[in-house]
Amino acid sequence: MANNPSNVLRGKMGAVWVDDEQWLHVESLDGTINIEYGDIKFLGDQATYKKQTGWNGTGSLTYRKINSRVQNKMANKVKAGMTVRAKIVVKNDDPDVRGTQHIVLNDVTFDSFVLTKLDANAEFITEELPFAFSHFEIVDSIA
Repeated sequence: MANNPSNVLRGKMGAVWVDDEQWLHVESLDGTINIEYGDIKFLGDQATYKKQTGWNGTGSLTYRKINSRVQNKMANKVKAGMTVRAKIVVKNDDPDVRGTQHIVLNDVTFDSFVLTKLDANAEFITEELPFAFSHFEIVDSIA
């Protein structure tokens, strides 16, 4: 079978919603599953084997600063000792590819957020939101 460049997914064809609100100013987003393992050893065998004991989800969302949405959503809750939780929906709908990738990240908690930022060397201000999640759903996948 010959290579078909049309089947390569373009990252620019995506959309992101945070708590059902579409964020049009997202530059990049990644969500990663980190697999946790325990060591297994057997008598008479020098090898160390691995067995999955769990997983955790981590990610990062980078966006162009156009408003104070993140600060308004998080600052007062964090200051009051409350955990900020969210749902992030990621959809990649490249019309050149056979199918759509649509993933929902649930129980998202944020590791940090930028409260304020100035940068004389930056043409545009961007901010990063590192996060963790404990549940996910693959709604649609590319064949």
